[in-house]
Amino acid sequence: MSERIASCGNLCDKSSLLLRYCNDDNFSAGSGMEMDDRLAHLEQRVQLQEDEIQLLKAALADALRRLGYCEELTQANSRKGAPTKVRQILQALPSKPLANGYVEHKRMGGFPSSPSSPKKEVLMSIKRKSMSTERLSTVRKEMADTRSRTTSSSSSTCGKRDSKSKECTFNAEDGYVRMFLRGRPVTMQVPDQLRENYSLDQKVALTDRKLKLQWVYGYRGRDCRSNLFLLPTGEIVYFNASIVVLYNVEEQQQRHYLGHNDDVKCLAIHPDMVTIATGQVAGTSKDGKLLAPHVRVWDSVSLNTLHVIGSGVFDRAVSCVAFSKSNGGAYLCAVDDANDHILSVWDWQKEKQIADVKCSNDSVLGAVFHPMEAKLIVTCGKSHINFWTIEGNTLTKRQGLFEKHEKPKYVLCVTFAENGDAITGDSSGNIYIWAKGGSRINQVVAGAHEGGVFSLCVLKNGTLVSGGGKDRKVVLWDHEYHKQNEMVVPEAFGPVRTVAEGKQDELFVGTTKNAILQGSFSGALTPIVQGHTDELWGLDVHPSTEQFVTCGQDKQVHLWDVDSHQPLWSKTIEDPGRSAGFHPGGTVFAVGTMTGRWLVLDTETRDLISMHTDGNEIISNVRYSPDGAYLAVGSHDNFVYIYAVTENGRKYSRLSKCTGHSSFVTHLDWSTNSQYIVTNSGDYEILYWEASTGKHITSAEVVRNLEWATSTCVLGFGVFGIWPDGADGTDINAVCRSNNRGVLASGDDFGKVRLFSYPCSQPRAPSHVYGGHSSHVTNVAFLHDDSHLLSTGGKDTSILQWALV
Repeated sequence: MSERIASCGNLCDKSSLLLRYCNDDNFSAGSGMEMDDRLAHLEQRVQLQEDEIQLLKAALADALRRLGYCEELTQANSRKGAPTKVRQILQALPSKPLANGYVEHKRMGGFPSSPSSPKKEVLMSIKRKSMSTERLSTVRKEMADTRSRTTSSSSSTCGKRDSKSKECTFNAEDGYVRMFLRGRPVTMQVPDQLRENYSLDQKVALTDRKLKLQWVYGYRGRDCRSNLFLLPTGEIVYFNASIVVLYNVEEQQQRHYLGHNDDVKCLAIHPDMVTIATGQVAGTSKDGKLLAPHVRVWDSVSLNTLHVIGSGVFDRAVSCVAFSKSNGGAYLCAVDDANDHILSVWDWQKEKQIADVKCSNDSVLGAVFHPMEAKLIVTCGKSHINFWTIEGNTLTKRQGLFEKHEKPKYVLCVTFAENGDAITGDSSGNIYIWAKGGSRINQVVAGAHEGGVFSLCVLKNGTLVSGGGKDRKVVLWDHEYHKQNEMVVPEAFGPVRTVAEGKQDELFVGTTKNAILQGSFSGALTPIVQGHTDELWGLDVHPSTEQFVTCGQDKQVHLWDVDSHQPLWSKTIEDPGRSAGFHPGGTVFAVGTMTGRWLVLDTETRDLISMHTDGNEIISNVRYSPDGAYLAVGSHDNFVYIYAVTENGRKYSRLSKCTGHSSFVTHLDWSTNSQYIVTNSGDYEILYWEASTGKHITSAEVVRNLEWATSTCVLGFGVFGIWPDGADGTDINAVCRSNNRGVLASGDDFGKVRLFSYPCSQPRAPSHVYGGHSSHVTNVAFLHDDSHLLSTGGKDTSILQWALV
């Protein structure tokens, strides 16, 4: 057994070299490289198995330590001082089972630097992994046997115990509950008033409070096209995360289609202007099963799903979708993100595929049916425009010929004139008109935009509107393609992504910075939807008004109004933002960044009041004490810095530094008397500190009865019921207690917001579960009056506003 443990140790010490080279988040589905595809798949498998070995090792180390203690007790008289069998095994195991590195990599996507020969190391790593399978199986069995023996030995020698399961125990004599996160013990002190009657077997009631999605902040314009339309109901339809939003701007009301389980990537409107098709990416369920990409066809009035198309057929994601126009919308075409970008045609009402074909090795950016010919589809993308004709169950292609005209690097968009001509905009800034039914250019508008032409929209009166990338211009062209008018999108909102016709002379403009603007050529463009454009973690609510603040890695800080759903103001800061916290007075708030810098801003004027730097790593928490006299700054350098705060949050002086965590600080809370803080860390520690001195408090009796002003630590007696069986300690990113102390909300790595009763002090407590986010939920917060809950998505950059009902 010791040999196997040592072998496992060698495997784990080297860790997964594939992590150094293959980052799935940055992997391009359109690369067309089969080797990259295989490596990405292998990297995922290797990472999961090698991490499992490390975690099994950790659990085994803990079990052996406890078994060793019991063994030494029984053998103390007969073999005084002699090393036991368990003690010998322990010498081969690490003293700190979980390295910071893994948790940090999962949470931040960071990876070690690469050695000089990546391909060779990758292959060696794969070979090592395959050799380790048999060892892994043996270690699993021995670990299970050891833990089984340990449980029986421990319960006979370690006092009165009320055991719920192998993952959670209650020691009534010493007054603590111990849970295990992937084999790592987490000990939580039970308050004195609960100790006598507490039992792990008590049933906890499901809270009668529920969440209703009220508002979705943001729009996915950064990487999706043709995703903004006006419906006859007066609503604009677009998407963000896994939610399709129907927004009535005049009435300031949103409705939401919630049928998708991961990122929506494309959208199409049926000629009846009621039926909608939306396509999504491949997802992963909580238990690791693949959720297939597919198209959902649904009714925009009832929000009922009518059909699910192509589940198990599409690869990676559905990137383009369109209904036919001239045959009553009987056909649906779709393009997926496979290496060959398969174009398929469906009889969507029968959910039957008619034809499919390899479309292009390069990226496909648009696919649309010709408005007058039901069996003609036009696709465009990298260096191509193709005209496809449906003939039975096959698709035949004619390539668009640029001939003497400049061939662009990308054909970015395509639409159709009233007479059936195809109109394209490209990355060189040119607009080409292709004669109806042909594949040749018969008219050119050269240099229509500086930079790419990102969007084209033919208005009801037959004139054309184009949207530019680099120049951010929206230009109106007459029937002969002469420029009539133009307007410019303000720089803060970024290049044009798509243009949609509104009522009368109104236009809606979606931008690459995830904003939607409304306006006309006779007036100004006004933002009606805004959002973040990069990973989003920072969130806090105003202590007394309906306002909240967010900050993201896009270096944007937004102060939002809950009622108008608009930013009261926005500010660009020098560094990517990570955390935010309001002073109890509400007149200022602090923002922590990814670089070790934190700053204080005036809530009303957005003026910079103070700026400080503690270390050079991520500031994961900035939280003021309830009396406003202190600020605690939690860092990924393992320290918590305490500042004295005066002049109502306008003056700061370093008071103490809390030193003792062996991993990065993830969460912290203040006691109601503003004298103590509790912190969690990346290796699942719960530590307590005296704020004024930074002293680490080790006495359980001092801290067990403290009352906490907030409950944002994901580890603690009042919240441990949020953790499901077999949870990785990074599965839950955020938790927040309502101000009336009756409800607890959590955000997890599976895109779910959950609602529990508080306190949540029974294992695996029941919860209401809510979807909508398409990536890890990074933060949750209740408004000061508990009327709403806010949640932020990491990669999906969305903010969801839930009414508490």
